[in-house]
Amino acid sequence: MMYDELYQAWKHEITEHILGPLPRDFYERITHYLRKIKEETSLPDNKILKITLLDTETANVKYMLGELLWARYKKLVKFTTQTQKLSVDLLAFEEAQIFESFVPFTEAYQKFAKNLLKGQTRQSRQETRKRVTLRFSKEIPQIMGVDMKSYGPFNVEDIASLPVQNAKIIVKQNLAVIVDVV
Repeated sequence: MMYDELYQAWKHEITEHILGPLPRDFYERITHYLRKIKEETSLPDNKILKITLLDTETANVKYMLGELLWARYKKLVKFTTQTQKLSVDLLAFEEAQIFESFVPFTEAYQKFAKNLLKGQTRQSRQETRKRVTLRFSKEIPQIMGVDMKSYGPFNVEDIASLPVQNAKIIVKQNLAVIVDVV
């Protein structure tokens, strides 16, 4: 039952320090589950007790879901700020899309902060103009490049030229391979 699955995921995220795995379709199924409860409460033949129980179930689901999302968000931010490698298998589909966009931003910002502390305020123009051609092995959503331009979304087998820093991250995550252009 979806309620039990949510409860187990919620319990893990609020008691454990590590990110727990979620099925890729977890949020889609939660949405469907909430919709189903809402439809059931609006049926004309339902008794007041059943409606009250369904309303309580809805409130519990929304509470656990809110806490689950917040706990996972904090853990994902921690992963990216500590530059730890994260298995995308732990993430639901929607989380994976968001996370893949967030990692390049975090790494670029960390590099900016490191350079700033060294007394360097900008990347050299030559460095930002360097690009690499990639062939994508997995679908990825639109990302923000270090040059502050949007790239993507990309499908499997798409080929695109991206800034070196973004390309390194994407290749490191096994989402694409570098294409040698002669």
